[in-house]
Amino acid sequence: MNIPNILTLLRILLVPLAIWLIISDAFGAAFFVLVAAGITDGLDGYLAKRFGWTTELGAYLDPLADKVLLVSTYIALGVRLMLPSWLVILVVSRDVMIVAAILLSVVLGETLEMRPIAISKVNTVAQIGLALLVLADAGFGLEWRAARMAGIYVTGAITAVSAMAYLVRWLRQRSNGPMTGP
Repeated sequence: MNIPNILTLLRILLVPLAIWLIISDAFGAAFFVLVAAGITDGLDGYLAKRFGWTTELGAYLDPLADKVLLVSTYIALGVRLMLPSWLVILVVSRDVMIVAAILLSVVLGETLEMRPIAISKVNTVAQIGLALLVLADAGFGLEWRAARMAGIYVTGAITAVSAMAYLVRWLRQRSNGPMTGP
């Protein structure tokens, strides 16, 4: 256990609070909790790389924390009708697909190196950015309808491209040997 892993666990612990705030209509407070979660995400990655504090646990825990945070947030925003169902389904399906591919590879006895692809990082930033935009708009009465709509379609497109990139990568590696994954 090191500082980056503790920050990652803190991010996971922020999830129930963020969801409770969203379903309680405390959108401004949920915005700040999501900002705090985003800061822990950036900080744990920076510290792990800067000081060589990378661990095998962290390689699995960090992407898991991102998935738990984003999937939970998107489901809560979808339930509150703040995001369209198609986008929530796309975000959840992409992450389920990635986790299923990892589990299948483990069942098949393959060794996994947990390393995200570039589009995945862009996807995470887009999804967090859209969630923050939606919460800020609702929580602070910003009336950013056009920005929200643009964010929804851009995030949807990036999420779809990311899902396809992982699927193609996984299928290629089925033919060429062990998978290195998200």
